[in-house]
Amino acid sequence: MWLGDSGKSSLMAAADELDSSLPSTIPYMTARVFTVDTVYNFTVNPKDRHWLRLHFYPSSYNGIAPEDFRFSVSTSTGLTLLRNFSVWVTTKALTQAYIVREFSLPRTPAGFIAVTFTPTPTPMTNVTYAYINGLELISMPDIFEDPATMVGFADQTVDIAASSFQTMYRFNIGGGYIPPSNDSGLARSWFDDTPYVFGVMQGVSYTAGPRFHVKYPTEASEYAAPVEVYLGTRSMGSDPRVNQNYNLTWTMEVDGNFTYVVRLHFCELLLNRPNQRAFDIYINNKTAQSDADVIEMTSERGVPVYKDFAVHMADDPGDEVMWVAMHPSVALRPQFYDAILNGLEVFKLNDSAANLAAPDPVPSKMLAEAELSESEKERSKKSKDQANMATVIGGTAGGAAAVGIVAAICLVVYHNKKNRELTGSDSHNSGWLPMYHSTTSGKSSGHLAANLAGMCRHFSIAEIKTATKNFSESLVIGVGGFGKVYRGVVDGDTKVAIKRSNPSSEQGALEFQTEIEMLSKLRHRHLVSLIGFCEESNEMVLVYDYMEHGTLREHLYNKGSNPPLSWRHRLDICIGAARGLHYLHTGAKYTIIHRDVKTTNILVDENWVAKVSDFGLSKSGSSTVNQAHVSTMVKGSFGYLDPEYFRRQQLTDKSDVYSFGVVLFEVLMARPALSPQLPRDQVSLADYALSCQRKGTLPDVVDPTIKDQIAPECLIKFAETAEKCLADQGLERPSMGDVLWNLEFAMQLQDAFDGASGRRQAQDDGSGSGRPVLEPSNSYGSTASVTTIGTSSTSRAHDACVVIEEDDDDITNRAAFSQLVQPTGR
Repeated sequence: MWLGDSGKSSLMAAADELDSSLPSTIPYMTARVFTVDTVYNFTVNPKDRHWLRLHFYPSSYNGIAPEDFRFSVSTSTGLTLLRNFSVWVTTKALTQAYIVREFSLPRTPAGFIAVTFTPTPTPMTNVTYAYINGLELISMPDIFEDPATMVGFADQTVDIAASSFQTMYRFNIGGGYIPPSNDSGLARSWFDDTPYVFGVMQGVSYTAGPRFHVKYPTEASEYAAPVEVYLGTRSMGSDPRVNQNYNLTWTMEVDGNFTYVVRLHFCELLLNRPNQRAFDIYINNKTAQSDADVIEMTSERGVPVYKDFAVHMADDPGDEVMWVAMHPSVALRPQFYDAILNGLEVFKLNDSAANLAAPDPVPSKMLAEAELSESEKERSKKSKDQANMATVIGGTAGGAAAVGIVAAICLVVYHNKKNRELTGSDSHNSGWLPMYHSTTSGKSSGHLAANLAGMCRHFSIAEIKTATKNFSESLVIGVGGFGKVYRGVVDGDTKVAIKRSNPSSEQGALEFQTEIEMLSKLRHRHLVSLIGFCEESNEMVLVYDYMEHGTLREHLYNKGSNPPLSWRHRLDICIGAARGLHYLHTGAKYTIIHRDVKTTNILVDENWVAKVSDFGLSKSGSSTVNQAHVSTMVKGSFGYLDPEYFRRQQLTDKSDVYSFGVVLFEVLMARPALSPQLPRDQVSLADYALSCQRKGTLPDVVDPTIKDQIAPECLIKFAETAEKCLADQGLERPSMGDVLWNLEFAMQLQDAFDGASGRRQAQDDGSGSGRPVLEPSNSYGSTASVTTIGTSSTSRAHDACVVIEEDDDDITNRAAFSQLVQPTGR
């Protein structure tokens, strides 16, 4: 429960602007501003550790500009938490809307904790201001009592219980985001680890079923991590030959010249005997533990355990990245060459000077240059309007009135988790380091294009006009909100598609900018390739690889000029498009949400390989912390638009999943997403398809041209997958990785049916797609049946997920199968 504070040496103020990315208005829209040292005193139980969370939102408060706030924060024990800290600089560098810093403070015999805010002069002025939006103090159980082993020094340990530390990372490995309300009583946020898994070998994720029971060894250990962390895991996969040739690795950026504690959470979900799975653990290329065996640690399946290791990060170049890696044990020769991990936390310990503070982050070079360019434009605009501005001020100043707004800082103190009630801030982006990524509207900037020119070719306008015969209407192959698309030829014989922006389109300018940013950094077999661009003579042009067979839609129900696609072609194209979307969501540095998935944005090349295209509406996330959603203006195409996104204006990768579900039914039924001429209950393809699926009449509305080609089992799996994609709530939809897995499994069912009936066409289906044939393998038991894939897995680049249901102690009686597919590189 958030409580108001009071104080005489401070100002109460409200934020001038509301950012739509904030999880709630409380505590971020009110602040207490300090001009002198100000202390918050708390009476606490001297036997308890405490979480201390500081919430900051950069804004103007009481007329004070956000860049004028700079301050330090310390405690009564002499611990420095923040030094010369600028919320404005930090949020700009990290492109975040707000910041939460989480610290853990050791027991204090004095029975009180004082938190002091000390304003410090800004670089340009001697004015001193500090502020705080929200402060949480939460008592902790004893989950940091045992010392951590120093990596590389077996005889040395670090006393965590006596240390103060800052939370740097907290991951639910192989699972999704866990909000504070679902934590085990300590209001922590657990984030998806996918953006931090290193390399193309991502392993596989699997999740235990609802009947699997996690048995905490003691009551106190429940606080170490919630059940959801231990019910999911990431492993290396089922192929021992592959596993022995790579490390399952995570990388994280940290501050130099500090010691860190790395806490690894384990819970064996499949095996129940020692030496069935054993592995080595490495931190920064040093052996943290050899031959780790979870069953040896716990004696049985389903019992959680964690291991703490300490490592010192020097302040040398290259030491700002921490590596945590796992590799199957060679010495023990276990039954399965594999490794697992359920959760990972990284904490920065105070140094010998009782300091946890680090310098403010530095913006990236591109971001700094973009900010400088915008600043120069703003100064130029102001100088032009200076004379007129003087007149305006003179005419209006006398009529202005000041309105005083009194707002209190929001303060929360937790004494006991059982008496605590969480309200107001249980948003998906609650956590210690929220992510925020904004876009700038307006015309395309030549400065931005110059920054990206090295990533793709820059065409002159003369080359573009030559390629399109001066934008001849006879070469137009498509028209959209951005403008027209032309067929062209460059370099003598290279066919290209040339997209020309409509000069009067403000949206087109922004989409032009977005596509260059996105596609210049992405390379994948199932994404359309950006060859180059032209930004010259008020023209904005993008040049792509030419897709010989056009859009998927042209081959579904424009049957006058194109023969209908076979079912195998359609399924293969769906699999290719799913791979491209899965890569966008999890395989790139940033999570990318396409936001306009539809059959006209899935192109097909001369070999019938599917390519996802048109990234003008795409939104990107952060590589720092995985966020559950991005708040943004609703954009997309009606008929494909996620209803949850439309209602809440919160965009997630599950919005793409919904749109792709519409595509799947469109492929199956060969009818548009919207058909206004049909009866009311059939206008929306999504609604009509779901109704047919639930009534059991879907086979009756399948495209007649392919109805006899589809294996019954394949149709069931395909329809179930599409149905799950169209779940009303995003949390109930599968990840794109799960969709991909299910579609590939549907293809296996089709293959088996065609082979058994002798109907398999003697061809490579004309696709040339190189589609891999997955062979289900049960590496942990003798016989296995395939279970329904859950939706909690979020894995990268063709990860598979298996759901484990436990009816008895013999794991071989239930499904226990996973499949590792080596992904296509970028």
